[in-house]
Parts: sequence; structure tokens; C-alpha cells
Amino acid sequence: MTSIFRKSLLCAIACLAGSLALNASARAEDGPDLIFRKSTTFKLLTPNDKLATYAIDDPAVTGVACYYTVGEKGGLAGAFGVAEQTSDVSLACRQYGPIQFKEKFGQGDVVFRESRSLVFKRMQIVRGCDVKRNVLVYMVYSDKLIEGSPKNSTSTVAIEPWGGQPAPKCAEFVSG
Repeated sequence: MTSIFRKSLLCAIACLAGSLALNASARAEDGPDLIFRKSTTFKLLTPNDKLATYAIDDPAVTGVACYYTVGEKGGLAGAFGVAEQTSDVSLACRQYGPIQFKEKFGQGDVVFRESRSLVFKRMQIVRGCDVKRNVLVYMVYSDKLIEGSPKNSTSTVAIEPWGGQPAPKCAEFVSG
């Protein structure tokens, strides 16, 4: 490798890392709420590996929040935002107020999506309605453009009356 090529490559990597850091900070402003992080692996000179728990509100259903925990790789790659994150994710969704549907939705509509690697892997939270039981069903999974990942988690929210208001029927808001 020539020295000019090596310098160009390092410059490109540094620019990409800076761009990813800016994108991550912009996304964090309108993205999920960080609840807390817990270090899982100590690294002396670089950031530790961590588990991070986040919360999101369902954008189409008022009164429901989902909490998910993901691993965040540390080390040098993690510090520059170029580490491929694991597909492991856990999910718990809860009713925290009266449920109101803002719009109709399809079974499996995306509630939240986040990149888990530099290019291909995404984590997605999708929503459905168990019409028979009047229960919202949330599933989180991680995929790759080329091959899917079997790692997933499911959480349910039984739609209950709240503060004297009757429970709405999710079946009335499922489209298609």
C-alpha cells in the first residue's frame, strides 16, 4: 500500500466517523429516550461495552410506551461509531395512560427503526392487533439486507379502560 493511499484511506475513515457521530447526535434528539446504560465489559483505554435501555412512544397509539434494551459495543470501533452491534434486543411495552388511536394502521407496521451497523443491519419494532383479544402486539427484530436474523422478542399490551373511559377496540383501527 502506498503512503498516499494509506493517508487517503485514513482520512476517509475519519470523515465517515465524524459524519456518523453527527448523524447519531441528530437522531438522538428526535429518537428514543435513553433511560440508562450499564457497563458489561471493562476496557482500559476505550469505551466499555454496555447494555442500554431506551423508551419510545408509539407514534400512532397514545398511551403506549415500549422499552427496549440493546447491547452497545465499546472499544475503538464503538468509539468511532463503526462497530456492528449485536442482534440481541429485548422488548417490553406497557399502557401508561388512556389508549387513543391517532390513525388506522396495518398489521406489522413499523413503529420504530434504527440502524445497528454501518450499512446493512437494522433493528425494527413493528405493531399488530390481536383482533379476537383486543390486544396490541409489538415485535422487535433485527435483520440484514442479505440474510434475516432469527433474534426477536414480542410484547403485548392488553387494551384496558382507563380513568372511566371505555377501552377502544384495536380492530376498528386496523386497515387492510
